[in-house]
Amino acid sequence: MTSESVQDEKSGVEPDVAALAKVVAKLRAENERLEHLASTTAVLERAKGVLMARSDCSAAAAYEHLTRRARTAGRTLAEECWIVLGDLPQGGAVPAARKPSGPRGPAAPGGPDGTEGGGSVFDSTRYTRHAPPGTAGHRTHAEVLGAVGEALARVSGLQELAGTLLDHLAGPPVHADAVMIFLSAPNGVLELGGHAGTGAAVAAQWRSVPPVSGIAAQDVVRRGEAVWLEDPERDALHYHLIGEQGHRWLTRAWLPVVTGGTVTAALGVLRTVDAPFDPAVRELLRAVARLCAGSLRMCDAPAGRTGPPLTESVQAVFDALMGPAALLTPLRSATGEVEDFRIDAAAPQSADIAGRRGRQLVGLRVLECYPTMAGSSAWHGYLHTLETGQPYQSEPFAYEEVVAGVRKQSVYSLRVARLGGSLVVCWTGHDTETRQRELLADLQRLGNLGWTDWNLATDAVTWSPQVYEILDRDRSLGPMRLDELPRHLLPEDLPEFARAVQSLLADGTPMDHLVRFASASGVKHLRVVAETVPDADGTPVEVHSVIMDLTARRRAELALLESQQAVLAQRNVLQTERLVAARLQHALLPLPTQSLNLADLRVDVAYLPSHDDLSVGGDWYSAVEMPDGCVLFAVGDVAGHGIDAVATMAQLRFTAKGMVFTGSSLTGALHRLNTLLLHTPDGHATATMVLGRYDPTERCLTWAQAGHPPPLLVRQGKAEYLTPPEGVLLGATLRPSYGQATCRIEPGDHLLMYTDGLIERPGEHLDAGLDRLSEAVRSVPPRGGNGSLDALLARLLPDEQRDDVCLLSVHLPPEPALRDARTRGV
Repeated sequence: MTSESVQDEKSGVEPDVAALAKVVAKLRAENERLEHLASTTAVLERAKGVLMARSDCSAAAAYEHLTRRARTAGRTLAEECWIVLGDLPQGGAVPAARKPSGPRGPAAPGGPDGTEGGGSVFDSTRYTRHAPPGTAGHRTHAEVLGAVGEALARVSGLQELAGTLLDHLAGPPVHADAVMIFLSAPNGVLELGGHAGTGAAVAAQWRSVPPVSGIAAQDVVRRGEAVWLEDPERDALHYHLIGEQGHRWLTRAWLPVVTGGTVTAALGVLRTVDAPFDPAVRELLRAVARLCAGSLRMCDAPAGRTGPPLTESVQAVFDALMGPAALLTPLRSATGEVEDFRIDAAAPQSADIAGRRGRQLVGLRVLECYPTMAGSSAWHGYLHTLETGQPYQSEPFAYEEVVAGVRKQSVYSLRVARLGGSLVVCWTGHDTETRQRELLADLQRLGNLGWTDWNLATDAVTWSPQVYEILDRDRSLGPMRLDELPRHLLPEDLPEFARAVQSLLADGTPMDHLVRFASASGVKHLRVVAETVPDADGTPVEVHSVIMDLTARRRAELALLESQQAVLAQRNVLQTERLVAARLQHALLPLPTQSLNLADLRVDVAYLPSHDDLSVGGDWYSAVEMPDGCVLFAVGDVAGHGIDAVATMAQLRFTAKGMVFTGSSLTGALHRLNTLLLHTPDGHATATMVLGRYDPTERCLTWAQAGHPPPLLVRQGKAEYLTPPEGVLLGATLRPSYGQATCRIEPGDHLLMYTDGLIERPGEHLDAGLDRLSEAVRSVPPRGGNGSLDALLARLLPDEQRDDVCLLSVHLPPEPALRDARTRGV
């Protein structure tokens, strides 16, 4: 089978129209992406911040972890972000970081055993294994269950699973004689996955159980409850019993096996014991069924999947096929041999010798519809494919079918492939004339065009079937002549079309004209191409024409134009927003033109916006001398871009300065700033920050941080990052915890505070960026004065800068320079 592009069968969309539609879809997607950029970025940044706080990883690693989890679970990235944010303890702090799987990488989700949630298989408080079994003659229920659990941990297949269960349940207290494991397929059929003690004949007879009533295993899967059969005479009235006349095993237990919250299998324990299952044995068997759930996952047993049954899915595919095809399910005898095949799905072109077609064949048997198939080479090909899974291709053969009551012989070849426990059979016709007609019909349908013939001598008109579809004309009305066509055209198109038709009929001039046709379903855009066939005297006697439906192309062109205009309008809005945000940022965060002298320190500042001309970031700084002579330093980064980020930046910058000026401690200020972000109107704002207070009398820097990269101290040519105190990014949780640290500043020291845009690169670990910064500082040490940080930034920043960068350089001059500055009164 070949795959085709999805398109309207009636309209027959042309390939170039499909290409235009793809362009339209791409532009619409870009438009939607720009419209929703602000709202989605905030949620993503907040989820990244939570993972960074939990796992001590970089922003890039947190993003990679979120996308991997979303892809694995089949969720969108936004859904995964909300799930991560929903994992935060209500009213609690962010959980402590798990042990990372690699250097500064995010912790792997799940329990200690690698499963989601790390839940146990059964209630260990109920069956506690105190010691190994003492004797083989009598074992407690806990000992039996413990032995079963140890044995199941080593099985690798369903057949081995059944045998292991029988080995451990054959003795007391269960006294099992046989075990069967049925797996639930998506179409409701139960497949025998493993068996022990039943014998080959019984296993073959019950290899596949259809979704019918009267089967205990089916009831277990449907209801999710155990079925206890302890009276053969009474049970035979309600169920089809497995075994010889149903009395080989006198008592039977069927239990559901649940994986992932869904019953995916039925476990059967069959006994010759003529006694009911006592309550303790029933509880023991339920626990064994729970143990089997884990073993089924280890054995790659098919989980219960949602979706339509297999036959319905195949039938839906067959309904779109142009040739004959069928889905055949084998019907086996009591010995397991294939006696016949049942037709479970059929394509519309499939037919049998009685003239039945398509869905009329569903439910019938192959040998009923095609008696001559028995013993043929094709029949043996069916059996070989069913057994080995290897596709079968037959040689061309003659086949007689009934069409409108008339027998007709055609030549076909078969191709057979296995699908699960069934066969997919396709017929290919080899009749040249029929094949050419089919190709011509496909060409007209796919190209959405049709042909017409008009005999000028007899006034006979012939249309291909597709012309009726294009013009929305009832076939019972018959075709219209070319001179009738103008009655259905829009008045604006009539003059030029009339001149083209007159020139065609009078002079034989070929015609190629675009017109608009008023049909029952609306106005259609048509292309009419026509030519005449002259007689011996050159007089036109016949007109051949082709009519093409260009409506879809025209609609796509109009939609493309609308999308382009919408994208341009959205881009203008974003550019205006960026201009406003940039002006607001410049007004709120002025950059000094030369070095700042604060107490005994020299401070230099650099700010570089990203190369993205549609966004303004929320990076900011503050360096100010306080009334008590101390110096306040702050560097922060608000998640997101645009006016909202700039407004949040202004809130943090001025609020932090005001709280510290009025006596708040550094950690107290961070707590209050966290509360401020949690109560913003949208509630999604997050930010990182480093906050420091320098005491010139002690030459000591006290600092705290909220999820921000650590400051870099350069002393005597050596660069070392300060050990960060505890702190989670602002706006991530209701009850954060912040600590503070101290660092003594010596003459000649340089201290760099910066935002993450200076060190982060896409697809790169955060440690690499930190190492690059420390190496650059050693090679190009900061110097004082205007533009003193230019050389360092040029060495660090890439050509395509994706994020804003803010850099604050604090320098305590050496003692001689300090004395000179004081002498000059600087």
